[in-house]
Amino acid sequence: MKKLFLVWAAALAMVLISCSRDNDNNPEIPLTPSQILASTPWETTGAKDRNGNNVDLNDPRVNGFVGWAYFRADGNFAIYGLNDVLRSLGTWTVDAQGKTRNIKVLNPDGRVLVDRDVEILELNKDIFTYRIHSDSSDPTNYYDIIHTRTSHSEPANGQVTLASTPWETTGAKDNAGNSVALNDPRVAGFVGYSYFKGNGQFTIFGLDDVLRSSGAWTLSADGKVRNLNGTVAGTGAPFNRDVEVLVLTNAEFTYRIVPDATNPSVFYDIIHTKVNHMEPKN
Repeated sequence: MKKLFLVWAAALAMVLISCSRDNDNNPEIPLTPSQILASTPWETTGAKDRNGNNVDLNDPRVNGFVGWAYFRADGNFAIYGLNDVLRSLGTWTVDAQGKTRNIKVLNPDGRVLVDRDVEILELNKDIFTYRIHSDSSDPTNYYDIIHTRTSHSEPANGQVTLASTPWETTGAKDNAGNSVALNDPRVAGFVGYSYFKGNGQFTIFGLDDVLRSSGAWTLSADGKVRNLNGTVAGTGAPFNRDVEVLVLTNAEFTYRIVPDATNPSVFYDIIHTKVNHMEPKN
């Protein structure tokens, strides 16, 4: 029995030594700066001026950098205001040393609208702070924008989907489900190329690339109503219109128009599909 005990103890010791060596050889692999930034949503929780004084997040000098930020592992990002309204989207990178973050804000057609580098002051699993220079001619004038890790879920009402591509009107149906020609006067005013930008602005062009309208757009919190608050090109006539969203996917955007609110049984469904069409110059 004594010999058996000694054999068992020796075997146990070898197992423990082996496990210890395995642990020594497999330490936790540290995350890269890019992986850290993509590991969590971020909330802007503070800002400081060059003297270290706190700056209110509503202050116009910093308010444009305030919100919920989602840096996806695939290199795309979306930033929302603290009211969950989309502010910008595009692509992002962080250099290998974690010193500089670059974002490229994209138009729906893929053109770069803003290309901005910021100096990273702190980046870990809980804090992300970068520095902005409000006056490129005076590098001593800056603000530090502080973000902290958050569990805030990204809004899922379709704002990014609507803003990620141009849309072309490709069909229309009446309340009986019959197709309606796009040049039919009942629907022709809703036909064209639409660009819903990440900054909340929109432009709509006819299929002849002539501007038809522009202004601001929003989606309701449940993604079921799209609002346009804009002006008609040429006349400058203002309009404010809500439509019911029936379909909003990466490939299709369909909404319903009711010409006469007192007769909701008569309606037309305007069908748009994703298109690769550059936004015409105004």
